[in-house]
Amino acid sequence: MTEIEKLRALLPHWIEHNRDHALEFGRWAGTAEEAGHEAAAGLIRQAMQSIQQANDDLERALGELGGPVSLEGHHHTH
Repeated sequence: MTEIEKLRALLPHWIEHNRDHALEFGRWAGTAEEAGHEAAAGLIRQAMQSIQQANDDLERALGELGGPVSLEGHHHTH
């Protein structure tokens, strides 16, 4: 597997991981807002939007690389 193929396999995982974080940020922004911390809630929501923008960029990069490939059947270390 080439390095580019590895990247094409990793990008979807990164995107999904970011989505999970963005959802969690949204929940915590609501918690901060309910507790009267509107400024903090706004900043957390801003971070959530930054993650969503990063995912847009990562998805475009994945498209430029030819789309996702699977790591199944390949051995790799973290």
